[in-house]
Amino acid sequence: MLDLHRLRIFRAVVASGSVNAAAANLGYTPSAVSQHVTALQRETGLVLLARSGRGIEPTSVGLALAEQIDGALSRLGDVEAFVADLRDGRTGSLSMAYFPSVGAAWLPAVARTLLRRFPDIRLDLELRDDFTAGAAKRVDIQLLVAPPDFAGSRDTRVHHLLDDPYVVVVPPGHPLAAAGAVELSRLAGERWIDNDFARGWCRENLVDACRSAGFTPPFRVEAHDYPTALAFVAAGIGVTVLPRLGAANLPAGLVAVPVTAPAVRRSIHAVVQTSVESTPPAQCVLEELRRCARSAAD
Repeated sequence: MLDLHRLRIFRAVVASGSVNAAAANLGYTPSAVSQHVTALQRETGLVLLARSGRGIEPTSVGLALAEQIDGALSRLGDVEAFVADLRDGRTGSLSMAYFPSVGAAWLPAVARTLLRRFPDIRLDLELRDDFTAGAAKRVDIQLLVAPPDFAGSRDTRVHHLLDDPYVVVVPPGHPLAAAGAVELSRLAGERWIDNDFARGWCRENLVDACRSAGFTPPFRVEAHDYPTALAFVAAGIGVTVLPRLGAANLPAGLVAVPVTAPAVRRSIHAVVQTSVESTPPAQCVLEELRRCARSAAD
């Protein structure tokens, strides 16, 4: 493999017209420049410089090599600039996984802030409800619901964002619509509408809370997502209990009432790959996620 440093020195000799001039421009001694050029000729097996009077001039193959070096150094400069852009987050991509309610509530603001600060970055999003350490398709940042003490994996760092309280959503005119809060046990006699297709930690958390209040949720309608469950509530079919973040944009007339005794909460975390955590784009995303979480907690 050719020595890049020697190629640069040889190109300087050709550009400046002499060893002495190249040495002065590079801050080397003429002897050091001559040694590098001699070594390059030995590496290539080519005669690159020839004596001309009291000086030297490049041979035809030397001129041809100098032209190639120009192109190589230009491309190398592009690579170095690209690496600097990657390091500073000015290009490249960032991948994120999210779950539906946080996607609707937070990701538009996150994407707007990220793309405004890093307009050349590509944001890859994936809907994913669980966290699997060592998954085949690893994402840079994953938003997920997990127990408060969730630790992630060896290659990730977990950032707790929000403890999201649950609410019961009731239709207009429901006896609980004017309540400031409702004890969970008071919902035992209601017609419940399920809203969780994944049957993940959110649902288990709610079911466990109901059991501690002395009943099992009487699900009468099996909806698989928050918008459908809310539409059923609006139709007067029953009530649904869901995290407050999922009730951020209620259909007109519906009322969200906080659930107490016990107060049910889910913990939202951002799980970040340690390999990207310190990069400017990842830091930008985390900063905006924390801002969204603070706003949701108010």
